[in-house]
Amino acid sequence: MRSPKWYVLVALICVATGPVTFAQSAKPSDASAQSKSEAVLATEAEVQQLRREVAELKAQIHQLLEISARAQQDGGARLVQTNAVAASDLDASSVAPTPSAVNPVPVSDANSSAPAATAADIDGLQKEIAALQKNAADVPAPTSGWNGEHFYLKSGDGNFTLMPVGYLDARYTFYKGDGAPSDTFAISRARFGVQGNYGKQLDYAFLFETASALTIRDAYVDFKPWNGFKIMGGQYKVPFSMEVGTADTNVEFTDRSIVSVLYPDAAGAFRAPGVDVHGDLADGRAQYWAGIFNGQGLLAAGTTNEPEVVARVRFAPWKDSDGMLKGLSVGGSVEHSRSRGLSNEISYSGLLTDGTYNFFPQFRINGGVERYNGFFSYFKSGLGIRGEYTQLLEKRSNIGSLAPGGVAFNTIPGVKGWGGYASATYILTGEKEPDNAIPRVKHPVIGPNSPGESGPPGWGAWALKARFSWLEGKAAGATCDANTIPACPITPGIVPYYSDHTDQLTVGFNWYLNYWVLVKSDFNLNQLKNPSVQGILPRNYFVFIEGLQFRF
Repeated sequence: MRSPKWYVLVALICVATGPVTFAQSAKPSDASAQSKSEAVLATEAEVQQLRREVAELKAQIHQLLEISARAQQDGGARLVQTNAVAASDLDASSVAPTPSAVNPVPVSDANSSAPAATAADIDGLQKEIAALQKNAADVPAPTSGWNGEHFYLKSGDGNFTLMPVGYLDARYTFYKGDGAPSDTFAISRARFGVQGNYGKQLDYAFLFETASALTIRDAYVDFKPWNGFKIMGGQYKVPFSMEVGTADTNVEFTDRSIVSVLYPDAAGAFRAPGVDVHGDLADGRAQYWAGIFNGQGLLAAGTTNEPEVVARVRFAPWKDSDGMLKGLSVGGSVEHSRSRGLSNEISYSGLLTDGTYNFFPQFRINGGVERYNGFFSYFKSGLGIRGEYTQLLEKRSNIGSLAPGGVAFNTIPGVKGWGGYASATYILTGEKEPDNAIPRVKHPVIGPNSPGESGPPGWGAWALKARFSWLEGKAAGATCDANTIPACPITPGIVPYYSDHTDQLTVGFNWYLNYWVLVKSDFNLNQLKNPSVQGILPRNYFVFIEGLQFRF
């Protein structure tokens, strides 16, 4: 197919040269024979020529409109305005002269039998050509490129955007301590997917985990009719904890705190199918989330007729002030769900997030599950401070013979867990510590600059970090005596009592080579306070983790 630019140039040359030549040849030899105000006439042949040019342009523009949704194979050529075309873009030898340019049609005289047309007719046709050119130039073309953070594909009208996204977390872990695991290399995350928007009110994301078996991690749409009221549905993170709400790539430490085992759907990467409403109020000084979920983890169906209900609020009243409290926010959340013993549901895992040991056993549960959480964060320049407290109760109502040891009485005290953490990070190289984002590296070691930055290459960004977290678990025991409890069997039964405690101190540093590549170095001191599941005596364990994160 010939270039649309070629058609436009040919048509414009015809229009521009034809009337000029016509005007020169049509000048009367006798000035007194024709008044200056008398209309200049043209033959029907020339009018038909202009009309043919208009029809040709219309056909070409119609064809361009049909293919504008896909980039033209000749490098994205499209109709442009004439004044945007440089003279060097046109090879005069390749343009065939039109009849109106070479042999202008003379003006009809009094003896001509052809119908005459005035200059107004010609001017109208020229205006129609100009309007067609403008409409063609305004036809949006698909775009693609780099927006400073992600690659993207975007429709010409901007209503549809698709961005491929992904990240990789690799690590090598060194352990020291009796009964600790062997040193090992692992790919903790390898996720790939797409995200984007359809119109200005609908965002979407599809993200897959590929480190082990291919699994859907995130698959949701977020409808945003108003800033204060949005609806999200699909599979995604349950909005309970501030720590979990932080994107996986934005967590400063290699692992989340040991308290994260108490969060909803911890065994399913903190995600579950569900729907929620959320929004920002008072210009972002208040935020809220409220939703219902299956409560069983990734792609898992609910086991009872009572869904997991979650509500969370966050307040930043001094967000727009200039005082010391500008970067302070506080909030809390609650969660309620129900477990089913006949579905083999068990209590939370006591395995530490770095895999060193399991400090607390798991039990069969049945009945209500209740969680409570409070959190705060504070940011000022390169400093970031965060803290969170969580407590959990998993009931064992009417557990009967499902309890350990086969004790046949109805109810056993529930399984409890509670703990918290406090962390601090400080960027040494002058970047600001963001809330749930990667710092904008001013002087990257490799690769392009961060979005909004234009500094020369350097040593990247460096940050120090420290975190202390503690976790306790309790499962009260009970004794069933047939002499006092009729529901007990003849032989007395005993449910043992468990109460364990562990904590973790983490120190380290982060090296941001650029906005997309991060090296994490963490040293964990794990302190087992009470006898663990394996019967190991209280002692300290030392863990060093070297991690590499890449995202796009």
